[in-house]
Amino acid sequence: MGTKPIRAITEDEIRRFEEDGVVHLKGFFDTGWVEMMRERVEYVANNPGKLHHELSKPGDEGRFFSETFLWHQNDGFREFIYGSPAAAIVGQIMRSAKINIVFDQFLIKEPNTDEPTVWHHDLTYWPIRGDQVCTLWLALDEVTEETGSMEFVVGSHKWGKRFHPVAFVDPEKYKTGEPAVPDIDAMRDELEFTRFDYEIGDCTVHHGLLVHAAGGNQSRDRRRRAYVTRWAGSDVVYDPRPNIQDMLWEPDMAPGAPLDSELWPAVWQGEVR
Repeated sequence: MGTKPIRAITEDEIRRFEEDGVVHLKGFFDTGWVEMMRERVEYVANNPGKLHHELSKPGDEGRFFSETFLWHQNDGFREFIYGSPAAAIVGQIMRSAKINIVFDQFLIKEPNTDEPTVWHHDLTYWPIRGDQVCTLWLALDEVTEETGSMEFVVGSHKWGKRFHPVAFVDPEKYKTGEPAVPDIDAMRDELEFTRFDYEIGDCTVHHGLLVHAAGGNQSRDRRRRAYVTRWAGSDVVYDPRPNIQDMLWEPDMAPGAPLDSELWPAVWQGEVR
């Protein structure tokens, strides 16, 4: 399994992330990493832990499954966080000299899953603040619009807005006082959108404030399994706020402190381009 990116991230790819908020990277994870994570999917889906959620509505024929903070609890995930190219990829893309892991997550939409992923952005769910925050979404299956690929609002990370985080399991769970995400579907004539088809081993990296959504998996026979890692760069600090997503535990650090800790360790360092 390759421990370094298959090639350097290009300046064009970095600028695409900076301007659009998302970049699609083809084939950056080899079959070794993909097969390892596929094996972990089956174990976790059949042996869910304390931070798992079943997100499908009653009567949905399929299954929408999520679980977070896997690497703290399983050495196989730890191997990916410390040994895969992921941290180096996001370090180059965010032009950061240091990368901390925030958490990892499985997002699985089985065939015949109607439940969509609502319009949202990621950063306001978490007790951190800074510009260098991103999500790496690794496709463990071929992913198309039919099976639930993400749709992104191009450039929305530069709106200067922080929107209320809507809990997928219970829309009323989080209470932050932040404004709701606007009705994106009613604004389609005003906004620019992008969506990618993924081959197995492809990934996207998107900014923590980029607004995005995904449909259900309408296929009758194709799964949509993704291993999702959330990352922070050098400018990110602890920002505790009530009534947002649970972390594995509450870190013992002061507001405004760098993230370096047992919960959010620095896993990569490199030169800034």
